[in-house]
Amino acid sequence: MSAWVLPDHIADVLPSEARHIEELRRQLLDTARGYGYELVMPPLIEHLESLLSGTGEALDLQTFKLVDQLSGRSMGLRADTTPQVARIDAHLLNRQGVARLCYCGPVLHARPDGPNATREPLQFGAELYGHAGREADLEALELALAALRAAGVRDALVDLGDVRIVHALLAGVAAPRDTLERVHAALAAKDASTLAVLTRDFPPASRDALHALLALYGDVRVLDEAEEAFAAFPEALSALAGLRWLAGQLAELGGVRVSFDLADLQGYAYYSGARFAIYADGANDSLARGGRYDEVGAVFGRNRPAVGFSLDVRSLVAVVPRPPLRAAIRAPWSDSDAGLRGAIAALRAAGETVVCALPGHESEIDEFHCDRALLCTGGRWEVKAI
Repeated sequence: MSAWVLPDHIADVLPSEARHIEELRRQLLDTARGYGYELVMPPLIEHLESLLSGTGEALDLQTFKLVDQLSGRSMGLRADTTPQVARIDAHLLNRQGVARLCYCGPVLHARPDGPNATREPLQFGAELYGHAGREADLEALELALAALRAAGVRDALVDLGDVRIVHALLAGVAAPRDTLERVHAALAAKDASTLAVLTRDFPPASRDALHALLALYGDVRVLDEAEEAFAAFPEALSALAGLRWLAGQLAELGGVRVSFDLADLQGYAYYSGARFAIYADGANDSLARGGRYDEVGAVFGRNRPAVGFSLDVRSLVAVVPRPPLRAAIRAPWSDSDAGLRGAIAALRAAGETVVCALPGHESEIDEFHCDRALLCTGGRWEVKAI
């Protein structure tokens, strides 16, 4: 095999895409800062027990593992940044009030999420710790939408759900853990036949409610149907009320479509309440996912409310308009003209991009739109429009 062939689902990022990714990264972080979120930079590698504490089997299978040659301890390359930010909130910041944190960095997946997915996403996310009320859920959702708008996403669709609904329906069920996991999978896949087999010995109320759940997706009328189907489950009714409130707040924002899928359990196992996924035309999958995960800090000794979201910047690049090339100034090259070199330095100090045309390469195409040229007129170097 050629030495320059990369592993499957790993790729170099070439100049045009890299420019777009970097511009998006800056826009996303600036948007988060506008909401008061502070930037953190967790390490790419950690001790395995810290990296995977409380995250569930799914994240364990996605994590590359290795041995630290200094300590002999098992280490992992992060597959998701949220547990690391929870550790930072719990052990390093240890604030008593609200903490708003954001991040943007690479994660590594042992397996791709899809046939065309990268195993090295560039994960951007924001986390809000310390507030248990619906207001925090709404802020996370509003920030996710604002971030996508800043990236150029229009006409977003927000799909809402709440994992507490399924938890409520299963609360009185005595079944092995693997059976419950298969029930979750059948619900997510809308697999009625498998669900029927798995729930045949469940209490009738739970069994009937779980089967009703399969059809509860669509517009706001789904909530009315769900309230009737889950009348015997107070916790489920409370979750539905929260979803109705969130949908009402989004309606006031305008320009956002809202749908519901009450059986959707996609995402990491640490979600504990309302969850959302944001879709847009042209995207094969959700562009952002988030929700409430109040238990994520428990393994670090600080179990406090938490809500947030994340997205893959590299996936986002594929579905948003590419920005125009940056305007630049083309200048001749010289090793002896002090006036020319001084003019180039002054332009760059003022924030301009100046591309020097090396001898014999005056007409090559590059990643900049040279709409001006630095020309010598009457002994002075001046910028002229091309």
